[in-house]
Amino acid sequence: MNEKIIQQSEALCPDFDYLRNRFFLVGIVGLIASLIGLLLSNDHYNQFFRSYLVAFTYWVSIPLGSLLILMIHQVGGGTWGFTIRRQLEAASRTLPLLFIFALPILVFGIHSLYEWSHTDVVADDALLRYKASFLNETQFRIRSVIYFIIWGVLVYFLSKWTAQQDREPNSTNATWKMQKLSGPGIVIFFLTTTMSSIDWLMSLEPHWFSSIFGVIQIIGQALITWAFITLVSIHLSHKEPIGRLLTGGRLADLGTFMLATVMLWAYTSFSQLLIIWSGNLPEEITWFITRTSGGWEYLSYGLIGLHFFFPFFFLISSTMKSKISVLKFFAFWLLLVRFFDIIWYTRPTFTKIDPLHANHYSTGFTMHWLDIAIMVAIGGFVISMFFSQLKKQPLIALNDPRYPELYD
Repeated sequence: MNEKIIQQSEALCPDFDYLRNRFFLVGIVGLIASLIGLLLSNDHYNQFFRSYLVAFTYWVSIPLGSLLILMIHQVGGGTWGFTIRRQLEAASRTLPLLFIFALPILVFGIHSLYEWSHTDVVADDALLRYKASFLNETQFRIRSVIYFIIWGVLVYFLSKWTAQQDREPNSTNATWKMQKLSGPGIVIFFLTTTMSSIDWLMSLEPHWFSSIFGVIQIIGQALITWAFITLVSIHLSHKEPIGRLLTGGRLADLGTFMLATVMLWAYTSFSQLLIIWSGNLPEEITWFITRTSGGWEYLSYGLIGLHFFFPFFFLISSTMKSKISVLKFFAFWLLLVRFFDIIWYTRPTFTKIDPLHANHYSTGFTMHWLDIAIMVAIGGFVISMFFSQLKKQPLIALNDPRYPELYD
C-alpha cells in the first residue's frame, strides 16, 4: 500500500510544480510593484513598512498556525488531523522564508513603526523610559530571532521524525517522539507567540496593554491556517492518494473547525473590549476610541458582522458545510476579513492626531495600494514555497500506527 501511495503522490508533482511556478511569478509581480511603491509613494519609507508589517503579520500566520494545529493533532490524535497532516507539515516548513521576510523590519523598519525607538520621544515620556530596558531596538531584534529559533527547532524535529516514521514501517519510536515533543511544544508556542505579538503589534502603542492580546492573535493565526488548509484540501480532494481520505464529511469537519475558531475570535475579542471598557482607564480605553472614530468605526462594525455573524450563520449549518462551494467561499472570505482585522489592529496607530489632550482620536480610515502589493508579494513566495514543500513527501503520512484502517 505504501508503494501505491508514493507512486500516486509522485504523479502529482507536475501539478505542484505548476502551482509553485505560478505563485512564484505572482510574488515577483508583487515584489516589483512593492519596490515601485517604496520609491515613488509619498512618505514612501514609512508607508512601505506600515504596509509591510500588515503583510508580514498575515503570512507568518500560516507556518505558525500550522505548527500549532500540527502539535495539537500529535497530542490529541484524530483522523481530522491525519487527513491534513502533510499540508500542515508543508506549511510549517515555510517558516525559514518568513524569517527572511522579517529581516527588513528588524534591520530597517523599526524606526518607521515604533515610537519607543525614537530617543526624543522616550526622553519626554516617563513610561517609555521605564520600559526602555525591554522596548529597545537591540532587545527587540534579539527576541525576534529567538522566537524564530524556537519555532524553527519545533518544526525541524517534527519534520525529521515524520520522515523517520515514513521510513520505519514497524516502529512506533518516531510517533512517540512527536507526541512527547508536541505537549510541551504547545506551551512553548503559546508563550513565544504571545511575546512576539506583544513585540510586533502591541508595542506599536506602548502605553496600551491587554492581557488577552496574544491569545487573540494566536486565534487569528489559526483561522488563517484553517481557511488556507481548507482551500488546499478542496483542491486535493479530487486527487489520489489523498482524495480517498478527504471525503465530504472530513471536508465539512474543516468547516466546523473554521466555525469554532471564528467563535473563539469573537469571544476573546468581545472579552477584551468588555474588560477594558468596564475598567475605563485612560491608558486602555483610548486604544478603542481611536478605532471607533474618524471612519474606523465602520470597519469595527463591519468586522463584527462580516468576521463573525456572516460566517457563523452559514457554517453552523451542517447542510451548508457539506457543500464544497459554500466551504470554498467562506475559506476565501475568512482569508479576506483576516486581512482587514490586521489592518484594524495596526493602521489606526498611525492615524492618531495630537491636539493637546485628544491624541486618542483618529484622522480617519486609510489604506494604501502598497497594502495589496506587499500582501501579493509575500503571499506569492510563501504559497510557492508551500507547494515546493508539499511535493517532497507522500501526501498520506506512512506507517502511523494510530490509523492502520486508513491504509486499507
